[in-house]
Amino acid sequence: MNVSAESHAFSAAEQQAVYRAIYERRDMRHFSGGVVADEVLQRLLSAAHHAPSVGFMQPWRFIRVRSQPLRAALHALIEQERVLTAQALGEREDEFMKLKVQGVLDAAEVLVVALPPGREQHIFGRRTLPEMDLASAACAIQNLWLAARAEGLGMGWVSIFCPLQLAQLLQMPEGSKPIAVLCLGPVPAFYDQPMLQAEKWAHRAPLADMVFEDCWAMPAVPHE
Repeated sequence: MNVSAESHAFSAAEQQAVYRAIYERRDMRHFSGGVVADEVLQRLLSAAHHAPSVGFMQPWRFIRVRSQPLRAALHALIEQERVLTAQALGEREDEFMKLKVQGVLDAAEVLVVALPPGREQHIFGRRTLPEMDLASAACAIQNLWLAARAEGLGMGWVSIFCPLQLAQLLQMPEGSKPIAVLCLGPVPAFYDQPMLQAEKWAHRAPLADMVFEDCWAMPAVPHE
């Protein structure tokens, strides 16, 4: 029996809401304090926890950083790496240093996402691609990001830190690895375009440059 996609599709309004969350999601750097209600945070974490994962390994762990002294220490680690990253950029050092990372101090919530120890035990889907644990955790982060946008909350993903130092700071077990510091909470406004694009740091590449057909670099040809 042939079943069309339309029979399983969301309503037009529901589809529009999904696409709106995708297109209006932004990597936020400006927060306005406030709070995230516990029930909202649980909804967001549940959305993250329902992400797909290779071999159903669910390789995500979330550490909610509530201590202000711990946040300050986390911010110091990020600032340390921000300076080193700027120096590594050479002629763009001054330009990069203008991009502040204050969300760790200003956001209502800070979540550290980490890969757990023992990931090597999961062979299904990872024998030749062990990095699929990271890919799966990234799906959880994206779920959380889109759900946050739907809830009217901003989120920023900070990756400027030394994983070893952050793991030590948060007393993480050997074999675990922090992959993201997520700043989450109310924002003054959502950027109308990605901040790095607005700052002329980079721009979104044309989709046509990213899609091939049959072989690498063979442009996809529209089918009539």
